[in-house]
Amino acid sequence: MAISKKRKAVLEKHDLEKAYPLAQAMSIIKDVNCTKFDASVDLHVRLGVDPKKADQGIRGTVSLPNGTGKSKTVLVLCTPDKEKEALDAGADYVGLDEYITKIQQGWTDVDVVVAAPNVMAQLGKVGRILGPRGLMPNPKTGTVTPNVGAAVADVKGGKISFRVDKFGIIHSSVGRVSFTAEALAQNALELLTTLIKMKPSSAKGEYMRSLHVASTMSPGVKIDIKSIKA
Repeated sequence: MAISKKRKAVLEKHDLEKAYPLAQAMSIIKDVNCTKFDASVDLHVRLGVDPKKADQGIRGTVSLPNGTGKSKTVLVLCTPDKEKEALDAGADYVGLDEYITKIQQGWTDVDVVVAAPNVMAQLGKVGRILGPRGLMPNPKTGTVTPNVGAAVADVKGGKISFRVDKFGIIHSSVGRVSFTAEALAQNALELLTTLIKMKPSSAKGEYMRSLHVASTMSPGVKIDIKSIKA
């Protein structure tokens, strides 16, 4: 397959086989970006875990110090006494029965769903819709909480959730190409440090096996894991 001149120019800017220090990798990712929009910068971390084992199914949340660069749409499912708290914190949609009905009808036009504990029983009706889309509220990600206002503020402020896939890989956005390389590196380091702290005691061998960063529609850059540990 022939490579376009633009693609060839991008590939000449870095060595696909070389692992770069984190800060340099972020500079390269900005340099090789070839989109005309503010592309997402995504981190791909291969971990030495077996997701089939309950204690190795890594999942959690982390607050990125420089935010995500994307405004997230938040739905809060709660009783009327919590609605003002959610709205004051910046929630885009707040309610209960009407939104459960909308979801049953196929509406899932949100990025995050937060729920108060006392309404979780009613969410059983829409679990099969929200679950596959990664939208089902969960205490482990801080999206099931009586403090719905704080949860909304966290999401709006740059809090993200992550979960290892069936291949043992974490895929997570750490910002946009419009961020400075330093800001991207800080966000990535926050996520990676959190993952290192979450290493299961039952995981054998090397825990962090490979690390790559890529922006939308652009080639990936390999990151030197030793630069993270340093």
